[in-house]
Amino acid sequence: MVKIIHIDMDCFYAQVEMRDNPALANKPIAVGGDSDRRSVIATCNYQAREFGVRSAMATARAKQLCPKLVLVPGRMSVYQQVSVQIRAIFAQYSSLVEPLSLDEAYIDVTDCQQCLGSATLIAQEIRQKIFEVTGLTASAGIAPNKFMAKIASDLNKPNGQFVITPNNVDQFALNLPLKKIPGVGGVTEKKLKALGLTMGRDVRAVDESFMVKHFGKFGLAIRERCFGIDLRPIDPTRIRKSVGVEITLAIDIDTTDQCISMLEQIYPELLKRIEKADSTKVIAKQGIKIKFNDFQSTTVERISSEANYPLFLTLLDEALTRSKGRSIRLIGLNVGLHSEELNQQSTTEQLDLFAQ
Repeated sequence: MVKIIHIDMDCFYAQVEMRDNPALANKPIAVGGDSDRRSVIATCNYQAREFGVRSAMATARAKQLCPKLVLVPGRMSVYQQVSVQIRAIFAQYSSLVEPLSLDEAYIDVTDCQQCLGSATLIAQEIRQKIFEVTGLTASAGIAPNKFMAKIASDLNKPNGQFVITPNNVDQFALNLPLKKIPGVGGVTEKKLKALGLTMGRDVRAVDESFMVKHFGKFGLAIRERCFGIDLRPIDPTRIRKSVGVEITLAIDIDTTDQCISMLEQIYPELLKRIEKADSTKVIAKQGIKIKFNDFQSTTVERISSEANYPLFLTLLDEALTRSKGRSIRLIGLNVGLHSEELNQQSTTEQLDLFAQ
């Protein structure tokens, strides 16, 4: 029987700042830029979340929701050092560790003999060691696969854990809100709702062809998750090379204004995913993908050291010149990630444009 633990630190960056500056402990804080700039919140503590502040929210908007919000500059080198300490603890229990970002990872403890082989007790011990070594709290999900473990880790936050046993997988998936499935963002959730799909049981009632018609390959993944299926193994060698988000439209669009409206919807989600990516990597390029109504795609990229929204608009204009009268059924945004060493190369050279 496979035993997977998903460890997720509680508001990681903000928690580190509160640890290092106890005066912040009882205040709503956010790690992010100045409110008079075009900046966004990287993360915030739970006090700030009570006011509606969220990751990837514009800092100016966060200050409107929470006027007493304390903005703290990020200290990436410190967060990376703490992440090294946390990963060293994971290694004490398994060699099968798949980091997702600085503050979360999957751990396969199927063959771990510590704590009498109990994944529940192993998760408790890992969380306790993290607190003893770093002074920070973590939450955990324990389940027979990665998908269930990730959802479970969010069900008893902060500083808690939740177990989904093999016997409970089917019932849990049956009653699972679809918005909980990783990858189902706000836009996809709205589309699912429009089709009458809100819970796992709803997706089970339709066939595969229906899901593929409306959501492509991701529709198959959604349907598998609604049966509690996730066959992905833990991959300790996983290296993330890009972060992206895309939306397949319910109705094709054909104007620049409509495309910009879609970009405005998915850009915040891209920022969220960038924030969760491994921060030992740096952004080296950004790109936009468009799929036309004949299912042909085109991609435009430029070198960039950040997710630059105005540049995405420029790339959109470039991509739309290739439409040749075709309407659009999918739009996506992405950034390419590289190591710090690669980032030292010149960023003035323009990448070649290519169309598929």
